[in-house]
Amino acid sequence: MKWITRERPKIDRIACPWLIKKFVDAEAEFIYVPFDEVLSKALVLEAIPFDIPNVEFTHYNDECTFDYIVKKYKINDPAILIISKIVRGADTDRHDISRESAGLWAISAGLSHNITDDSELLKNGMILYDALYSWATHLYKQNHLQNSPFENLLHQVYNKFLSEKKSNKKAPSWVKDLKEIIQDQIDAQFTFDLKKISNDLELNPSYLSREFSKYFEDLNFGEYVRKLRIEKAINLIQNSDYTLTEIAYMTGFSDQSHFTRIFKLHTGTNPSSYRKNVIKSNSDTKSK
Repeated sequence: MKWITRERPKIDRIACPWLIKKFVDAEAEFIYVPFDEVLSKALVLEAIPFDIPNVEFTHYNDECTFDYIVKKYKINDPAILIISKIVRGADTDRHDISRESAGLWAISAGLSHNITDDSELLKNGMILYDALYSWATHLYKQNHLQNSPFENLLHQVYNKFLSEKKSNKKAPSWVKDLKEIIQDQIDAQFTFDLKKISNDLELNPSYLSREFSKYFEDLNFGEYVRKLRIEKAINLIQNSDYTLTEIAYMTGFSDQSHFTRIFKLHTGTNPSSYRKNVIKSNSDTKSK
């Protein structure tokens, strides 16, 4: 079986021959000729033209020739499905499809630049795709650090150092003052006025906005305030007879629907279901 395509291959015109040899015809022969000679030489040599316009084996919509061969011959190997996305992204300059696509393009372009003989280029490209196939089959979910005990240990030590450095860092005095401001307002429908609070604390607003999450559980101001409000709401649900509407207003929410949405976001359930579970739990405890 002979196949023919344009000269100076880079992505599809190397990936497709590798795919054909591995899954379609191990004895396949590949010929590279100038673009305007592909169809005429295909007739003379009785070869199948591929990766040029207006032939069967070509691009369709957003997919490349590699994708068409996979579908045509019903290749269901999971590793090939991984590789097809990489090839498609590299061959169509859509590197967002797969994070490996940019790397495949870079290596393929470099090979094409270094090797001017197309047959030799194909030979080396086959090695590249054999390696890619082994990675997709056996190593797809493995990270680089897993392969090196030393690098993995170094990574752990570095992360521990950063964690300890962060935890040992003394909080500025304004952090305590800001916590008191927030706590004083937690029951109110408090709107964060960055400029006013910055003036009260005698801080630059940009500095306060940038530094806030470092001292408040890696949360921005809105997230932190909502967390405190939900914690207080949970305490009230567990230890009082207030209605949910009353609790919503007591914890600073403008309306019950907003309260319900934020409560569910934090706890995974709505306030009504949460209260029923609390009541049931208390009943079960008393009956024992």
